[in-house]
Amino acid sequence: MTTNNQAAPSADLCKTAHAWLHTARFLTEAPQLHHLPDLTIPEIAFVGRSNAGKSTCINTMTQQKRLAFASKTPGRTQSINLFALGKQGLTDAVLADLPGYGYAAVPQEAKRRWQQVMANYLVSRPNLRGVVMMCDPRLGLTELDEALLEVIRPRVEQGLHFLVLLTKADKLSRQEASKALSIARLQTAGGEVKLFSALKKQGLDDVALTLWHWAHRPAETNPDNDSP
Repeated sequence: MTTNNQAAPSADLCKTAHAWLHTARFLTEAPQLHHLPDLTIPEIAFVGRSNAGKSTCINTMTQQKRLAFASKTPGRTQSINLFALGKQGLTDAVLADLPGYGYAAVPQEAKRRWQQVMANYLVSRPNLRGVVMMCDPRLGLTELDEALLEVIRPRVEQGLHFLVLLTKADKLSRQEASKALSIARLQTAGGEVKLFSALKKQGLDDVALTLWHWAHRPAETNPDNDSP
C-alpha cells in the first residue's frame, strides 16, 4: 500500500521539473566572459562537440523548438547564450549554452580562442552549479572532451555537479548502449552518465529531475577540499 503513496511525490516532482524547464527564455548573449552578467543564482552549463546534439537536447528539455539555435554551419556559433528559468517572471536559475567545439572547418585560431574562453568560464564562473556534457556515443569521449574533463575536475571534486549525456541513443542497440555507458563511466572515473534521445524522449524525465535538483538543493561542498 505504501508503494503508491511513495511514487506519487516523484511523479509530481517530475511534472514540476518539466514545467520549470518549460519557463526557459532568452536572457542574454555574451561573446566574451566580461559580457556575462554578475549572477548569484545557480547556473547550469551545457557543453559538447559540434554535432553532438546539444541544441536539440536543450530544445527538447525545455519543450521549445527554437530556444537554442543550431547553426547550419556547426562550430560557427561563438557566444555563450544564457536562458533564464523560473515561473511568473522570477528567475531562480540560468542555463548556459556554450559554443560547440571541435568542428574541423573552424580556423585553428578560433578554436584555440574559444577553448580558452570555455576553460576560463568553467574554472572561474562563481555561480556555476553544474555542467552537462553532450557526447555522441558512437564516437565516445574524444581528446577534447577529456581535456574539458581535466579542466573541471578540481571543481567537481569540490562539489560541482557533472553529467555526461550520451545523445542520439535511439541509434544504438541495447548491447551498444550498455557498452557505451560502461566506457563513458570509465572515462569519467565513475561519473554520472545517462542515455538520452530527443527523438524517443529517452532519459528526459531523469535529466529534468537532475537539473531541478541541482538548481534547488543547497550547493554541495567537499570538506576535504576546503582547506588551502
